[in-house]
Amino acid sequence: MSSILQTQSNPLREGARRFGLIIVGDEILSGKRADKHLPKVIELLKARGLALDYADYVGDAPQRIVATLQRAFGSGDVVFSCGGIGATPDDHTRQCAAQALGVELSLHPEAETLIRQRMQDMATEQGTRYESDRPDNVHRLNMGVFPVGATIIPNPFNKIPGFSCGDVHFVPGFPVMAWPMIESVLDNRYRHLFRADAWLEQSVIVFGAMEAALTPLMLDIESTFAGVKVFSLPSVDHPVYGRHIELGVKGEPDAVALAYARLSEGLRGLGVSLGPELVQKSA
Repeated sequence: MSSILQTQSNPLREGARRFGLIIVGDEILSGKRADKHLPKVIELLKARGLALDYADYVGDAPQRIVATLQRAFGSGDVVFSCGGIGATPDDHTRQCAAQALGVELSLHPEAETLIRQRMQDMATEQGTRYESDRPDNVHRLNMGVFPVGATIIPNPFNKIPGFSCGDVHFVPGFPVMAWPMIESVLDNRYRHLFRADAWLEQSVIVFGAMEAALTPLMLDIESTFAGVKVFSLPSVDHPVYGRHIELGVKGEPDAVALAYARLSEGLRGLGVSLGPELVQKSA
């Protein structure tokens, strides 16, 4: 696989809608810029009782972007794609989305209106006359050339819209634009999926234990409590706890309460040393 794939177990119930993230740009893979979208999208979803299932990082190679988007369109998931929708030579996402869908590109009429409004605003701010046929202004309209059938995503920062093709949503790479646009899509299209108090994560710091010794207990809990995920996060140099394992469960609050009770009982039976308990929950 040409892109970097990161996955996370969705703590919601079986059959819940899956959410994915695509981050496009050589500048991320080269280290010239650090990705900020992944933690923010996790935060936005978590605040709504949702969770991110996977993230793809892909550079500016069109064939890789097409392959990544083909998977997204065929997945049935809600996917957000950040970056590459501008009109410079290294921006390929709009064209690749059309290729992945097998449709043509076309100037979206609403996008054209918004982009022209933006150009007029810029001319006013600069104290110049707006010239619609000036070559650079004509070129800017390319930012509104989307796959046929796309719908726009309003951009509250500068009016240059993103676009949606079904459940795959394309926003700019700039966080100041992308994040409110993602929030808008979530709140306007997927509110029916929001789940207040949807999940709970409860864990405890374990000292002086090896993961291998804890594995039978973890397997027992996952096989006993459907929909509950058990996790083990070892650390060798934590600034507060030093060498330890954070061992916990996550899932539906009621199921987690029962599973955590079983986990605590099992740990006491192993005679390990326990530290603080940690709790996280959806907003």
